[in-house]
Amino acid sequence: KRLPAIAHSTPVQKNMATKIVKSNGASADEFELSVAQELLNLESSAPELKADLNSTFISAAKELDLDGGRKAIIIFVPFRQLKDFHKVQSRIVRELEKKFSGRHVVIVAQRTILPKSYNRSAVQKGVRPVSRTLTAVHESILEDIVYPTEIVGKRIRYKVDGSKILKVFLDPKDLVNVETKLDTFSKVYKALTNKEVVFEFPVENP
Repeated sequence: KRLPAIAHSTPVQKNMATKIVKSNGASADEFELSVAQELLNLESSAPELKADLNSTFISAAKELDLDGGRKAIIIFVPFRQLKDFHKVQSRIVRELEKKFSGRHVVIVAQRTILPKSYNRSAVQKGVRPVSRTLTAVHESILEDIVYPTEIVGKRIRYKVDGSKILKVFLDPKDLVNVETKLDTFSKVYKALTNKEVVFEFPVENP
């Protein structure tokens, strides 16, 4: 009786698998694998990026629907690797946006929000770190979304119905590079935090 053939992973598949490591051992979907493959291609085709990308991997990737039938790509990376990605982020984003038909690419670190009850937990020891509070995590997500552009100011605007919206002002020196991405930034932040935010550049008074 003939035994069934044993499927072997190709070297490309093995390498691609090392570029995405999901939590709890979950399997990457087709889109996530396509992003991982492009990162692998970039690593192998750009010698100047190889050292920085060699030990990095992403933890998730998803598409976000925008107005007008457009899409954005949110790439999640392990928090401890965020600084490594930041070293080459501008180049990575630029190359991925080319590969994915001009879709805007945003890189965000995966962070864990600890509830207020953490302080009273019998299992956990110590006080809840400030960096793990809801407010702190949402502030960090803001910074991730616009990186490497810096946030130079914030203001809360109250609407007639009593609701509030956050206005975030970005460094004017990056206006040319990110002006077309402001709406994308807002949609990404809304998707990740369920909070409204408007990104603008400060207007200089004459």
